[in-house]
Amino acid sequence: MGSSGTDRVFAGSIPKFYDTYLVPLLFEPYAADLVNRLASRSLSRVLEVAAGTGVVTRALASVLPERVAIVATDLNQPMLDQASALGTTRPVEWRQADAMRLPFQDGTFDAVVCQFGVMFFPDKTQALSEARRVLRPGGVLVFNVWDRLEENEFADTVTAALASVFPEDPPRFLARTPHGYHERSRIEQDLASSGFSGPPEIVTLAARSRAKSPRDPAIAFCQGTPLRNEIEAHGASRLGEATDLAADAIGRRFGRGDVDGKMQAHVVTVER
Repeated sequence: MGSSGTDRVFAGSIPKFYDTYLVPLLFEPYAADLVNRLASRSLSRVLEVAAGTGVVTRALASVLPERVAIVATDLNQPMLDQASALGTTRPVEWRQADAMRLPFQDGTFDAVVCQFGVMFFPDKTQALSEARRVLRPGGVLVFNVWDRLEENEFADTVTAALASVFPEDPPRFLARTPHGYHERSRIEQDLASSGFSGPPEIVTLAARSRAKSPRDPAIAFCQGTPLRNEIEAHGASRLGEATDLAADAIGRRFGRGDVDGKMQAHVVTVER
């Protein structure tokens, strides 16, 4: 039942679970890193693509000077609705948009930023080409992607646990999509094919993922990502069972109280 067709569907209760569980578990430290890479640059207009529920957007609004305009986009309107409801410290333009067909004129942004979104684009070269198109000459694209599944301990544990629940058709969303675009040579080739002529800087950045209990990361992955769509394709009643078994697997590997696991990503910076 595994299908990439549902890998970009963040709807229903997923946005709320995503923001409540995944953002503190995985995204906050990497959001701060991305924004810090832009903070020293002279900027007037910044575009964020695949903004999700706005963890990077909120950091941008807090760190960048108020004179810097911020436009935050995502393909999924429910994610933007959640982001807008949470709000920012100053005005941000929220806009539904497909990263492969950005509704902006050429050369209108000083920076394009994307946190853990490139992996979801069906045509990555087209999306990167669009990012380049809307950048001014000398502008910068900064994005991050997860390293391979085995370098991200909670995601790896959940994937293995679900394979035991559904042995004939194991849900592979985490391996297939979030952790499916980690080869540096492929990233470099896609950037070159999209028109970026200069070499990118690619930094591999490890961090720690922490939660108060094994159940928190189990809920995060099983109910706060499109992995939920893949689980429920086996039957809606299986979601609770899958979450329980994922939590048990995390508890057996990391302990039954506070849990702490490694996570790792590549951070890519390239100028137009």
